[in-house]
Amino acid sequence: MAQSVERSCTMLVHFDKPASASEIKEALEGNDPLAKVQALQKAIMMLLNGEQIPALFITIIRYVLPSEDHTIQKLLLLYLETIEKTDANGKLLPEMILICQNLRNNLQHPNEYIRGVTLRFLCRIREEEILEPLIPSILACLEHRHSYVRRNAVLAINALYRLPRGELLLQDAPELIEKVLQTEQDLSTKRNAFQMLCNHAQSLAVNYLLSQVDNVAHWGDILQMAVLELIRKVCRANPGEKGKYIKIILALLQSTSTAVVYECAVTLVSLSNAPTAITAAANCYCQMLVSQSDNNVKLIVLDRLQELKERHRQVMQNMLMDMLRALATPNMDIRKKTLDIALDLINQHNIDEVVMVLKKEIMKTQNKELEKAAEYRHLLVHAIHECAANFPDIAANVIHLLMDFLGDTNSSSALDVVFFVREIMETNPKLRPTILTRLLDTFSQIRSSRVCSCALWILSEYCTNPQDINAALEVIRSGLGPLPFVKDKDEKEEGDEEPEEAPARASAPASNRPAVLPDGSYATQTAMADTFSLPASMSASAPNLRTLLLSGDFFLGGVIAGSLTKLLLRLRKLQGQVPYKLTAEAMLFVAAILRLGESAQMAHPIDADSQDRMVTCLEVLSGKLDGKDQEQVWLDACNASFATMIKDKQSREAEEAKATDSKSVTQPDELIDFIHLKSRRGLSQLELEDEVATDLQKATGLVDTSAANSANLNRVLQLTGLADPVYAEAYVTVHQYDIVLDVTVINRTSETLQNLCLELATMGDLKLVERPQNYTLSPQSSKTIRANIKVSSTETGAIFGNIVYESTGYAERSVIVLNDIHIDIMDYISPASCPDVQFRSMWAEFEWENKVAINTTIPDVTDFLNHIVASTNMKCLTPPSALSGDCGFLAANLYAKSVFGEDALVNLSVEKGADGKLSGYIRIRSKTQGIALSLGDKLILKQKG
Repeated sequence: MAQSVERSCTMLVHFDKPASASEIKEALEGNDPLAKVQALQKAIMMLLNGEQIPALFITIIRYVLPSEDHTIQKLLLLYLETIEKTDANGKLLPEMILICQNLRNNLQHPNEYIRGVTLRFLCRIREEEILEPLIPSILACLEHRHSYVRRNAVLAINALYRLPRGELLLQDAPELIEKVLQTEQDLSTKRNAFQMLCNHAQSLAVNYLLSQVDNVAHWGDILQMAVLELIRKVCRANPGEKGKYIKIILALLQSTSTAVVYECAVTLVSLSNAPTAITAAANCYCQMLVSQSDNNVKLIVLDRLQELKERHRQVMQNMLMDMLRALATPNMDIRKKTLDIALDLINQHNIDEVVMVLKKEIMKTQNKELEKAAEYRHLLVHAIHECAANFPDIAANVIHLLMDFLGDTNSSSALDVVFFVREIMETNPKLRPTILTRLLDTFSQIRSSRVCSCALWILSEYCTNPQDINAALEVIRSGLGPLPFVKDKDEKEEGDEEPEEAPARASAPASNRPAVLPDGSYATQTAMADTFSLPASMSASAPNLRTLLLSGDFFLGGVIAGSLTKLLLRLRKLQGQVPYKLTAEAMLFVAAILRLGESAQMAHPIDADSQDRMVTCLEVLSGKLDGKDQEQVWLDACNASFATMIKDKQSREAEEAKATDSKSVTQPDELIDFIHLKSRRGLSQLELEDEVATDLQKATGLVDTSAANSANLNRVLQLTGLADPVYAEAYVTVHQYDIVLDVTVINRTSETLQNLCLELATMGDLKLVERPQNYTLSPQSSKTIRANIKVSSTETGAIFGNIVYESTGYAERSVIVLNDIHIDIMDYISPASCPDVQFRSMWAEFEWENKVAINTTIPDVTDFLNHIVASTNMKCLTPPSALSGDCGFLAANLYAKSVFGEDALVNLSVEKGADGKLSGYIRIRSKTQGIALSLGDKLILKQKG
């Protein structure tokens, strides 16, 4: 039976330099204390690594035990702690009696250090035969003059009382410790004594606590922590006694120790669902956000606030402004987490105050000395955008502030702002005149190509009267500057000097790479950096559209041509005709952009898509493609498509909100409680609220765990065959960064298997924490062996190994090879969502790409997408409206996030061929190689259906 109980491990020491027993013995027999220290250290480390040196014990008794050196005495106790003290039957070895007299002498030693270290050693001894003769000496240490000895004496009594026969050996221990608690002045000793009563005589601890209610607030922090632990234990066992301890918890909330206040808040939340208790706990958390300087503490507190938000949303909405004070922290992780929690708590009552705070914060980011000001400004802009989208009434208050950032050097912030402006223009027609005026005034400050493109689209779609159209044409004309953009060689020879723009662009970097379109498909475009290679003196003063065109951005040229065409067509629709001068000027600008794209002075020519679009615009402006259908496409179809997209987005958000709210809807036959009809019976407001909450919880019924139990069975893996002499199966549990293997081993033979060991090895970013020990298995018996494995990244790993054992009749050890255990990447990634802009930005940034060819028997493109989403545990970012309809091809973006914070991006492009089979590619991109390869392997296995 002794071998079937797993030994407790009290220390781990790494050691990879083995020493011989003879060298250790020779050093121990010498007179050099330093050599003895080193020899003892080597002996302890060899014992911890499984080497048994029985011959060394007598040498240590003879030559080490009499030493007075404190270091040697400490190492001697560690050695005695490590060695095997029992035989195979669990009986104490006879030679262990030799150490009892030495331990008794140490417990009576005049030096308090020797006494204290020996008492701490006795806390880790489980052999009652060694401890029983020492009990009088341990009890005598309770009255020692030094607190170090008394403190460790209480710990030793606590450990001794916990043994199977501890209550018989120390029958009056609780009463003795209670007397110590009444008279002790040292805080640590008092805390240890109180903890001993909490563990073994809870009624005595409760009586002492209730007798000292008025003094609890003045106790030390470590003793107050023990009090809170006792309260949690008592209230879980007897929920009806919560009222006795509410006063104590509320008193401890005023403690000067942050750890005590934090534990008080945790205790309140765990014991009570009353709004008063939740408010008090949330107040403590918010105070810690402001008062603590450690960022790790703030992140932990924000996690607790996140949990409160999910269960007590209404209470947390009242605490929102206090929580936003955490934005003063310069750490970006804390700011982002705070904003994420805050945006989910905004309602009609606090939206104005929240927006005011965000406005103040965004004004602070104008200070260029602030670290990461641009990144923080992007977070704030995104938060204000979300507030205005959810509460259109406040859009007018923030739109002018946000439009100041259209010319921001951080293109992400500017892009977020212009997308917000585009959405508000569609959803809030009343604000269109003021927004258009503001956009026309700030257009010249925009320096980002994508922001310019979106701003031009807004001007071309929402300028609906002649005055606005003429103003928009003037803004575009100013942004393009004088023509031509570049001069030919003949013109250069005639002119005095060549223009300064062309040579400046000649050295600008250019690269051709695929871009992800909004539907997820690929398109080849020429990508230019947003930072220009124009001289610094010129880039600030040069017209923005002209600068971008000279940097080689011909996609923007196509947008300019389309915007000019839309504006002139709308002006013709309003006035019946357009002055020939305006049409000719617009055609001249388009032709100049085409000529620029064909110029030899540019680093690369214009792409075919942009050229075709500009040629089409010239044909429309010249009247070659005149007609009602053409006018409807240019003036109405684009706006209608955008309106449909916005409506679809709003409907999806409404459905998600409805699905979230529907989880908390009560059943029609549930009990209705009226707080005013509750009998108070002397209860406080907190207890009364808690009783009502408990009644409501009882009305909801029990949670069905059958589905969870059946899912657990899927985690059992067979490691050996049914015909093997040793059968083994493993239950795999994944806890984010840890993997726990519970391996059940069954001896199916009629012989006793000795020194049976589970040998494991890992492949990938997995690391075995400790080597499982050896066991002896009797015939037909079983044993559960636990192995812990650490995970450091999201990568598909493998665990493989053997079972090695010895049996009678065989000279050599037998080996059984185990089946491999593959750690599934699906355990580490979960569905997540991100904005389309962020997805594209990450797709362009990430280096690792894995391209998987589609090879499946599924005939339908939509069914294939649904199968991939279900198999990879990812979320489809492409809206359902973009995937609806009967079509032979499909493109979609998928996204997931790992527990390590890694992003997994997937683009699915599939087409149904004439033979009915699907073809195409699945592209995976990530920041690390492991997640890209692992997801690719998973897709190859799962895509066939």
